[in-house]
Amino acid sequence: MPNPHYRSTSYRKIHTKLPSGESKIHYERRKNNRAVCAICKKPLQGVKTNSLYKYSKTKKRPERIYGGHICHKCLETLIKQTLRGSS
Repeated sequence: MPNPHYRSTSYRKIHTKLPSGESKIHYERRKNNRAVCAICKKPLQGVKTNSLYKYSKTKKRPERIYGGHICHKCLETLIKQTLRGSS
């Protein structure tokens, strides 16, 4: 039975074969997926994914409206649509 903190699903099991020929399970933290745009589903740039506790709030995502949720191209078209629709 593994240690209690390894029983969580936040660790993934890696089956490794040791030099002695014995098979053993190693545990490592799961990696997060890349952040994607909510509209076009492309990966966002400038958004950190792993070990976020090491960074300040401003380094985790861009400091603009919808930063970390919508890419710059989609945001540009969204702003243009709202301005053209309001006039």
